[in-house]
Amino acid sequence: MRHDERVSDPIDEFSFLPEQAAEAGIDRAVPRGERVSITLPDGRTLSALRYSPADAPDASPVVTFLHGAGLNAHTWDTTVLALGLPALAIDLPGHGDSSWRSDLAYVARVLAPDVAAGMEAWTQGPQVLVGQSLGGLTAAALAASRPDLVRELVVIDITPGVDANAGPTQIREFFAGPVDWASRDELVDRALAFGLGGGTRLKAERGVYFNSRVRPDGRVEWKHHFAHLANAASRASKADSATPAADGDAVSAVLGESGWEDLAGVAAPTTLIRGDHGYVTADDAAEFLRRLPEASVVVVPSGHNVQEEIPIELGERLRTQALAS
Repeated sequence: MRHDERVSDPIDEFSFLPEQAAEAGIDRAVPRGERVSITLPDGRTLSALRYSPADAPDASPVVTFLHGAGLNAHTWDTTVLALGLPALAIDLPGHGDSSWRSDLAYVARVLAPDVAAGMEAWTQGPQVLVGQSLGGLTAAALAASRPDLVRELVVIDITPGVDANAGPTQIREFFAGPVDWASRDELVDRALAFGLGGGTRLKAERGVYFNSRVRPDGRVEWKHHFAHLANAASRASKADSATPAADGDAVSAVLGESGWEDLAGVAAPTTLIRGDHGYVTADDAAEFLRRLPEASVVVVPSGHNVQEEIPIELGERLRTQALAS
């Protein structure tokens, strides 16, 4: 088995949607979910989740979602339920069921062409492109380089100026632990201990289920590449060796002037949504508006993972934007 090959569990990955809709108080029909994939020119796989209304299964997505480092496309499930529109959620390279990159180049401008290939394959018109954290910077790079694919850009709780030694450190430390575990329960306990997982054990269990796999030897490991890179970097640091460039902190790797250049090159209407206790500070937001005076900034009561903390509010806000644009 390749290190990035999907290991199928005996549960339909969309079987949780009715339960999530009920928890969230969403009474519209649960959308039809479909796993799709394409082979990229270099042989890697790009995978995604496509959602369509139950009464219009062939409807093309109008909103495309890109997740943050260490997450996967299922992080958007409840947001998509609240959105109520055809949608696409892509597993970024190195995450979910998409292949890992052998060059470890998990930076926005490198990831953007892969995402563009997926959007060309799975959508039929310019999208409201929504990206959180690493996905937000990737979305900006894509919107700047492929304006034909994007009619509106929404960046969630990230700017190129965010302090990589502040909030992102928590994620680096979380994934710098062991790379394999005896059970998924151990991963859930670790997520909850770090204040992650969506606030309840049930949500943490769902998140861990979609973000991990059972190896042939029975051990459980994270699906995404960053946990393995963070662990390697941690061990190297403890041995006083040079820390690898790809140290598991994918956010810090893309927080530079290139990110501002990408945002400046976006022609589509742009909105920054930041959590009031997330990674983006008031000063970061002010710098965002100074550089992009025509953009909008929205502050919401959330931490960094807005799509998991307030998915209903986020989905309804995005629905309004998508229908208006």
